[in-house]
Amino acid sequence: MYGKKLDNSSDPTSTSTHSSHSKVCREPPPHHEFSYRWFRGPPAEPCAYESCPRRTSFSPHEWSKHALGGSGCSLQCVSAQSSLYRATFCNASCFVKAWKTQYTVERGDLGPQAGRSTTPNRRRTGSYCTVDTDDDARSVDSVRSGASSAYGGGNGGNPPGTPREISVEGGGGPRTPQAAGDTSQGYGNDYGGRGGSGHHSEHEWVEISRDQLYVPHTDDVGRKLKLEAAAYSVDSGELLMHRVVKTDLVLSRTPDPEKRNLVTAKNSGSAGGGPRFRIVTYNILAEIYATQQQYPYADLWALSWDFRFQNIIREIIDVGPDVVCLQEVQADHYESHLYNAMHEAGFEGVFKQKTRQSMGLTGKVDGCALFWRRTKFHLVESYSIEFNELAQRQVTTVMGLNPRSEEGAAMLNKLSKDNVAQLVVLELAQPSLSSRPGRDVGQVCIANTHLYSNKDCPDVKLWQTLHLLQELETFVLARGTGLPLMICGDFNSTPESAVYDLLSRQAVHPGHPDVNLGGDDSSGPNVLPDAMSITHSHVLGSVYSAVMGEEPRFTNFTAQFKGVLDYMWYSTGSLRPLSAAPIPDEATLTRHGDALPSTQYSSDHIMQISDMQILKM
Repeated sequence: MYGKKLDNSSDPTSTSTHSSHSKVCREPPPHHEFSYRWFRGPPAEPCAYESCPRRTSFSPHEWSKHALGGSGCSLQCVSAQSSLYRATFCNASCFVKAWKTQYTVERGDLGPQAGRSTTPNRRRTGSYCTVDTDDDARSVDSVRSGASSAYGGGNGGNPPGTPREISVEGGGGPRTPQAAGDTSQGYGNDYGGRGGSGHHSEHEWVEISRDQLYVPHTDDVGRKLKLEAAAYSVDSGELLMHRVVKTDLVLSRTPDPEKRNLVTAKNSGSAGGGPRFRIVTYNILAEIYATQQQYPYADLWALSWDFRFQNIIREIIDVGPDVVCLQEVQADHYESHLYNAMHEAGFEGVFKQKTRQSMGLTGKVDGCALFWRRTKFHLVESYSIEFNELAQRQVTTVMGLNPRSEEGAAMLNKLSKDNVAQLVVLELAQPSLSSRPGRDVGQVCIANTHLYSNKDCPDVKLWQTLHLLQELETFVLARGTGLPLMICGDFNSTPESAVYDLLSRQAVHPGHPDVNLGGDDSSGPNVLPDAMSITHSHVLGSVYSAVMGEEPRFTNFTAQFKGVLDYMWYSTGSLRPLSAAPIPDEATLTRHGDALPSTQYSSDHIMQISDMQILKM
């Protein structure tokens, strides 16, 4: 359920003009307590078309906008002369298919319906004395403060909206609404017409909890849930507020992710006995970016973090990694969800958020997270790199500019994009694996980063990559030559970019368009050194290119862009890729959605997986 941002029209101190129906509380509410009751609805027939898969399946895959044909709206036949009269269908396609089998019913066969309008009856929402026969007419967030006859008759002189069968227990404890004379009963006809019989029919609403929070389980799948909430004055016991909220059908858990088999590299047969580990890199799509404006083809509920987190964590754990590099990890979700789940699965980790401010919303900033399996590695060193800090050093120390000068401020403004990188040195937890003749093969250096995303700023991404590689040069050389190095992450750069050339070839061609942006006003100041100076000493290879012979077609798959942005780079002299998991093809990715994210793939990126081996010198 999603909260709504309140505007200042509800603020008594606001000078804005209130509409005629708005209510402003001039005094603070009295001291009160809440009570909650959860009910499970009867089994529902979601679609009258007999061949509809949603009659028996409540998988999220079957109930997405993609599966429903993009509408997500149910339809009801309103023709009184049709055999399908008042039949409900989950989408237009099922209605059209069922219509081919319908037949005309003689008006005389309709009985009491014969003389009525062909439009189904509708409840009068303004009446307090109408029995609520159409319980499913109310939707989530609807307000129900009337319909007193649904609670067993008149309201006994209470104000309209006070349920007659709610009584308040004495004493100082929490006050709980109860049916008169029987604390085990529900609320009369509004919850299935439960009386004093003590048993329930399959058409009734059954009470399942009185806790504030309720987590659905398998018994709830395919049914609707209803929450009855009431507020009572602590002093007088007076009912202050009464609301009923009903959910849509409860769906089952998303099926387990499809197994991704690894392809073995051609040269892996000659691999010696060096230590091996499995590493993955994955941009998991932070909640702050998972909006329907950005992904209009995805269901709102499929974009919610609570839904996506369960799929993402299962997908990661399922591949059995030893090292996990994640990008777009939201700070509050790292604390509340991700770290705990990974720790329970046997991992330890570190997190570095971007250096931007959260704009007053604590934790609503994404960053990078790096985890390692505790039984495989233990942490030796951990550092973080802030590109804003590197930009400040470049402008003031290297270029000798005053950051407050026009030129210095322009440089900082262009380079300060809040991106970060992580750097850890991991050591094998079992020393016996590294106690072999030759160089110590017990340690490996892992870098995890997420570069600037703006496609119109390839020079900024190249600057970030160059300075990341320079920082890694200093770090690795200070610890002796030959320390195995992997650089993983979302580089927001395609294989045609200068960033890719720099990583794979140690240099960039002077004629590459990414280093010749013209330096006009639209592109801002030139932040790059001479093209001949854009170089580094690392000899790196791309894992997927080495194993598959080429980069995949895409690692990011949205309606707006499909291409490769994510990579795993390794030092060719000390590491060897043994295998990699191919990226699923387009047909697989679009099986349950037009693009990513979908009900099956909960990020717009695809996880990369590889088995690596540390080489002996």
